[in-house]
Amino acid sequence: MSNDATPPTQVAHVLTEALPYIRRFHGRTVVVKYGGNAMVDEELKRGFARDVVLMKLVGINPVVVHGGGPQIGTVLERIGKETEFVQGMRVTDSETMDVVEMVLGGLVNKEIVSLINTHGGRAVGLSGKDGGLIQARRLTLTGTGPAEKAPEIIDIGHVGEVTGIDPSLMSLLDGADFIPVVAPIGVDEAGISYNINADLVAGHLAQTLRAEKLILMTNTAGILDGAGNLLTGLDAERVAQLIDDGTIHGGMLPKVDCALQAVRNGVGAATIIDGRVPHAVLLELFTDSGVGTLIHGEDVNGASGATQAP
Repeated sequence: MSNDATPPTQVAHVLTEALPYIRRFHGRTVVVKYGGNAMVDEELKRGFARDVVLMKLVGINPVVVHGGGPQIGTVLERIGKETEFVQGMRVTDSETMDVVEMVLGGLVNKEIVSLINTHGGRAVGLSGKDGGLIQARRLTLTGTGPAEKAPEIIDIGHVGEVTGIDPSLMSLLDGADFIPVVAPIGVDEAGISYNINADLVAGHLAQTLRAEKLILMTNTAGILDGAGNLLTGLDAERVAQLIDDGTIHGGMLPKVDCALQAVRNGVGAATIIDGRVPHAVLLELFTDSGVGTLIHGEDVNGASGATQAP
């Protein structure tokens, strides 16, 4: 045994701690939004793939929804296509949408599928267009014009919002022990494709599938107070207070709103976790302390992964 090997007693402790959570989540669906550094750091990518495979092997039904903004930006830059953002969203004309579909539905999606399969899983790559999985409509933004005029409607092209989810394809894949990996591309009734925020897609999928848990991976530790301490075990009332006092602001606001919508619509709990932490998903699911910021509904008490155990 090498000097840096984990002592057997510590291994036994880890497994014992994980057991009630494995029992709790067995047969349940966990939706993971995969993004941030975890998608670009090679070791974190391999670790995430192993974690997803382990989840499936212990009887959990993981569903992975991925982003890919940086990868899209890289390809657009390579072909000389300028990118414009409005209210944090990429303006997506037809040419840009072609790149989005190629990168999200092709390059990124297939790399994730390949990694999971290489580590012993049975992943299947999907976009929301497959089997009518994600129904969408064009998203329009409201701008601010002169006070005497009506608000300006801003068209940002092929950027969409979810109008419906068809869970039948997911049920077939889960029943056959496959792991769905979903690119956040939706389609409307006319067959037009839309790029959709991956957090929103993950949230809607979690609600439709009645997931036990929604996990949103990001590049922050979670919601922090003014002193930099991690906040967790939050309900809607506490979240509202943190928004009012400015603790929750900027890019964290849409993630928190996504988590709240999920728990209000039947998801057991939602957690915003730091994807820069190795094996963050497993730490959140299978340890007493958990990681990140857990947001729960009104009927759930406690502040960490421990609240999920029987």
